Amino acid sequence: MQSNPTYVHLIPEQALPQLPFPRSFRVVVVLEAECSAVWRETVSKWLVDSGCLYAMTWGENSTVWDTSIDIANIEKFDYKEIPEDHFVMTTWHDSEPLSETMWFAKNNAFHPTVELQYTLLAHIADQPAEVRLVHAYTEA
Repeated sequence: MQSNPTYVHLIPEQALPQLPFPRSFRVVVVLEAECSAVWRETVSKWLVDSGCLYAMTWGENSTVWDTSIDIANIEKFDYKEIPEDHFVMTTWHDSEPLSETMWFAKNNAFHPTVELQYTLLAHIADQPAEVRLVHAYTEA
C-alpha cells in the first residue's frame, strides 16, 4: 500500500484534473462543500473511469455520493454484470469522525481481487486543506 496519499482539491462545479497515477486506487471523498447533482455524477464517473476500485465518502450527503459512485460503476458496464476486477467497493461514513474514516481507508479498504497501490484524498471544498487531510491520513 502507498504510504503517502495523493491529495486533490476539487472545487464544486469546476473542471476535474487528470490523476497522477495509472489505475487501481482507493479514494476518500471528503465532502466539505455542496454541489449540483450533475457535477456529483460527473465526479463519480471520473473516479470510476480513472480506476477507482474502492471509494469511501465522508461528510454531509455521503450516502448520496456513495450511491452516485455505485451508479457510475453500473452504468460503465451498461447495467450488465461487472467484472470482479472492475467492481468498485463503496462505503459511506456520515456519522463518524474523519479520523476513523482515514483509519478505515488505510487499514481496511482492500479490494478482493486487485491490489490497490494508490490512495487519493479527493477534497470537495471551496478552499484547499491538503496539510490537514494528509496529516489525518498519515496519523490514522
